[in-house]
Amino acid sequence: MNNVNSAILSPDLGWLILALFSVLWIWLGWFWGRKVTDLDGYMLAGRRVGLALGTATAMATWVTSNTTMAAPQLALQLGIWGMLGYSLGSVGLLLFAPLARRIRSLMPNGYTSGDFIRLRYGNTAWRLFLIISLFYGIGWLISLGMAGGILIHALTGIDYQLGMSVILFICVAYTLLGGLRAVIGTDFIQTIVILVGVAILAWLAITEVGFDKMHASVLEERPELLNLLMPAAIMFLFNNLLFGVGEIFHSNVWWSRAFAFREGVGFKAYFTAGIFWLPIPIVAGFVALAAPALGLNVPAADMVGPMVAAKLLGMGGAILVFIVVFSALASSLDSLLAATSDLVLQDIYRGHIRPNADREELRKAARWVVLALGIITWLLCMPRLTTLASLLHFTGAFVASTIWPIVAGLYLKRANAAGASLAMFLGTAIGLWAYFSIGFYVAALVSAAVSMLVVVLTTWLWPAQYNWASLNETKETN
Repeated sequence: MNNVNSAILSPDLGWLILALFSVLWIWLGWFWGRKVTDLDGYMLAGRRVGLALGTATAMATWVTSNTTMAAPQLALQLGIWGMLGYSLGSVGLLLFAPLARRIRSLMPNGYTSGDFIRLRYGNTAWRLFLIISLFYGIGWLISLGMAGGILIHALTGIDYQLGMSVILFICVAYTLLGGLRAVIGTDFIQTIVILVGVAILAWLAITEVGFDKMHASVLEERPELLNLLMPAAIMFLFNNLLFGVGEIFHSNVWWSRAFAFREGVGFKAYFTAGIFWLPIPIVAGFVALAAPALGLNVPAADMVGPMVAAKLLGMGGAILVFIVVFSALASSLDSLLAATSDLVLQDIYRGHIRPNADREELRKAARWVVLALGIITWLLCMPRLTTLASLLHFTGAFVASTIWPIVAGLYLKRANAAGASLAMFLGTAIGLWAYFSIGFYVAALVSAAVSMLVVVLTTWLWPAQYNWASLNETKETN
């Protein structure tokens, strides 16, 4: 894969930017991690995260490579509804706000989303949930690693495998050093970079091309992108809404923050983050609609965002795009590494392999888990087998099946374990069938519908009587 001649930035400049980021983020990881001395400090930043940092980390984590790169891809493929549909990912953050408050009150000593499923529904549902969560976590890590390689290659011509490897190394290194404390600290800086960068890019794109020229070019060359009645695009709109809700509701990335925030912070942090996140995919997707006006030949749909921005803004714009998307990548990769390692550590290592492990053993094992996840992700990212959007939405059938078992488990005493297990299993299975038989844009929609039906029926036919106090488990170790 050699694209040096068509790249805006030289490989030497690309390596310089990567070197500067490497030094900065790794130093920050060491700086914030040097005071981490116990397991809660490493995994949950001491459970004392305030509103400003809480809002920043929630927003920065959700501004992923998929927001900044797959949103333009979907705008190019599905038009107006592509970018508007992606913006509905903010609904997941908004709806999780009351759940975060509920989680913190019911489980003040919790560590992971797996803790909740185990205590609420038992071992069978717990293990099924772990399979879904780990599959999704690895899939998301792969998509983020791929996006890093694609970004660097598109803007600098540096080989995809090399660029991907460097970004993964940086994120693994500072997450390894500082745990969630380092992740949240760097997220705050990355949020500022993302907001400022996106605002600059939007203003320059509008002034350089203009709405009229963009509209005329799209109408002439790709009129279907302006069709608000495109069936696939409408289905994607609702599918992405449920996919985003499923991603957030089940993922330990968001549960770990609910446990890490100070009491009373969770609702405000997630709600504020959802409001600020809403316009970002619209702006990112809007850039792709300039491709026809600029006469760009886009070789792969998931490269359209960086290509358009670099064409519009030249050298300075390409550097800005590089920094913004790199920040978005890092803010999500580090969060996912930390949260997935928590899930592996608590629910796999401690839950199944070493149930009597003490806190010091777990603290040491946590770093090895982060390193192992980084290596696995790197190996799976080496062959670029699919596009970002395809990989991302394949996991939609899995995550959407967990929405209703989680909501019912948090609010309905009558929700039962058998219903939760069946809802996750059938939702995933039928959602995958829809993915392959109909299209990626219905997988999450079908999965959520099946899961909801199963939860409603089983709760009505076989009501349980759960004791909420059972969720307040104190995990003491030797």
